[in-house]
Amino acid sequence: MTAAWKGALLLLLAARAASWGGASVDEDEDVDVPAEWVLLHVVPGHVGAGNYSYLRLNHEGRIVLAMRSVRGDADLYVSDRTLHPSFDDYELQAATCGRDVVAVPAHFQRPVGIGVYGHPSHRNSEFEMKVYLDTTAPLNDYSPSDSAGTGAEYAHDPEGAPREEESVLWTVLIGLLKLVLEILF
Repeated sequence: MTAAWKGALLLLLAARAASWGGASVDEDEDVDVPAEWVLLHVVPGHVGAGNYSYLRLNHEGRIVLAMRSVRGDADLYVSDRTLHPSFDDYELQAATCGRDVVAVPAHFQRPVGIGVYGHPSHRNSEFEMKVYLDTTAPLNDYSPSDSAGTGAEYAHDPEGAPREEESVLWTVLIGLLKLVLEILF
């Protein structure tokens, strides 16, 4: 009987050592980053449950924010109207259980406010945000004087409902789904 336990323990330790030795999918997530993106910064951080950690973006051009939650669940809110965006006041957001990615258009006024929200399902959330410059995008990808309706596409969806209301609805639905999954599993 003890030989069986020793064998199981050795097998468990070998599996653990193999996972430490090789790079996991989470550690090697830059595989899908285009070669044209230039890494500007890597920002580590942490945020408590139900709280925000705020950052400021001053770089010009189209900037891609790629954040992964190292521990817990951190969500990303971005705005060029306020330096303290939240789930009630934002222009762009990513609130997934995994990797959150937001592309900040070049036309956003600088500085851009970035809010990282710690989901209440975890006491603390650790995150790592990589900030990329997308060199394939034109420096000025939007002009308010465009008569083709480009500006309206940022403010409304095809049915005419404001995107912010739709995003709040999705945020609430995703939050409820997270809560149900947390209770079930």
